[in-house]
Amino acid sequence: MTAAGILLVDKPAGPTSHDLVQRVRRLAHTRRVGHAGTLDPAATGLLLLGVGPATRLLTALTGLPKTYTATIRLGLATTTDDAEGEAVGPELPVTGEVLARVPAAMAALTGEIDQVPSSVSAVHVDGRRAHELVREGVEVTLPSRRVTVSRFALLEQRGSLLDVVVDCSSGTYIRALARDLGAALGVGGSLTALRRTRIGPFRVEDAEEPAEPLALRTPAEIASTLFPAVHLDEARTLALRQGKRIPVPELPDADTAAALAPDGSLVGLARIAGGTATVLLNLPAPEGAAA
Repeated sequence: MTAAGILLVDKPAGPTSHDLVQRVRRLAHTRRVGHAGTLDPAATGLLLLGVGPATRLLTALTGLPKTYTATIRLGLATTTDDAEGEAVGPELPVTGEVLARVPAAMAALTGEIDQVPSSVSAVHVDGRRAHELVREGVEVTLPSRRVTVSRFALLEQRGSLLDVVVDCSSGTYIRALARDLGAALGVGGSLTALRRTRIGPFRVEDAEEPAEPLALRTPAEIASTLFPAVHLDEARTLALRQGKRIPVPELPDADTAAALAPDGSLVGLARIAGGTATVLLNLPAPEGAAA
């Protein structure tokens, strides 16, 4: 049977997220591998990879809130908002007066904010990634998007370098935070280091190097960590696998719930309303199970 599960990987600096997908494809002997949110090559930290049928769960993982640690360089703005780009104008001095305004400037970038993604982001523009167009010399103007930054805190200040921690909603660009912080202080800013330490309840401390055998978390474990679980009998398991609505009087209303078969495997995700479960997505039945 094809392996199925979610792999927590601590991505090193250098390889792309797709490089790690390719590596796991070789280890798992399947092309059915995907990720729940990419990281730039220079960034490190937590990457969630889905293997086999568990790739269906990735849509439920991509929208989870995230935590990052990062280093922001004040005084230097770049074309890419990070260390990979060319300087935009001369480097400006970061005085004590500038540093004294950092806490207030960070507070202004906390909460629900309208953020313009970096022009070298993966946002689609007319069917193309923005960063692809920028590298071809096309000028790209991206609209702002509403994001939530629930924490933007200073960990340490080292000259013009700020070590920070950010808790944010999915879709938040830390490079853009660095850019906007520097702009608010009048000296420019760019990102020099980025590490993702958390995605939802999953921590980078629990991640592993991709190696054979793969340390896969089962779909049931992942779904039950994220959502309330309902344990079904065989009749309701079969009905839900067939896409039918089923009674679940034991569970209160929930936008998403993990439906578990009698053997503990994940049948799929369902919406619960008024004591009835409606399928959101199904996973294939294990070999030998009723389908």
